[in-house]
Amino acid sequence: MISDRFIMEFDRALRTLCAPASTVREVPGNSEAESVMSEAEKAHAAALMRVNHVGEICAQALYQGQALTSRQDGIRRALEQAAREETEHLAWTERRLAELGSRTSLLNPFWYLGALAIGVVAGKLGDDWSLGFLAETERQVEAHLDSHLSELPEQDKRSRAIVAQMRSDEIAHAETAMHLGARELPPPAIVAMRLAARAMTRTAYYV
Repeated sequence: MISDRFIMEFDRALRTLCAPASTVREVPGNSEAESVMSEAEKAHAAALMRVNHVGEICAQALYQGQALTSRQDGIRRALEQAAREETEHLAWTERRLAELGSRTSLLNPFWYLGALAIGVVAGKLGDDWSLGFLAETERQVEAHLDSHLSELPEQDKRSRAIVAQMRSDEIAHAETAMHLGARELPPPAIVAMRLAARAMTRTAYYV
């Protein structure tokens, strides 16, 4: 039933935005002692983790939109599996923000709705283009996480472990998308995605 599907998807959105995320895997870096950082280092680490949390909010919405419009059951299941792993990333970054005494982005509902709309549009273009969009997104996220690993304080082993594991998972998601038949996006689309991501990360760092 369409009404049942709508209720389920609406519930998923509410849980992503309003409820604490859960994780099956142990939080990376959980065994590491909390590091000693200056207030400036701590604030910078928290801002970077807030950006990563926003990225996971967007990933949830993106996968949700793509799964809603996917034409193949196998691809839909792959998207849903990836979304479950992204939920763990959401839990890890959420927990780390709390440990750093910080908060999530105030614009999370806006980020979610925007990514959901993009996911639906990508899915409507066809599964090959949708997967291509997914693969390119994950490549850009990988590069983004690489930059965070270079920026996070060396002594912040907890944050660094989380980011490193997220990076490994994103690489696997991109490889899965390519295996399932992703098409390479045209250069203008890739540039537009990078510009949009840059605007999002710069805003989420502060808000």
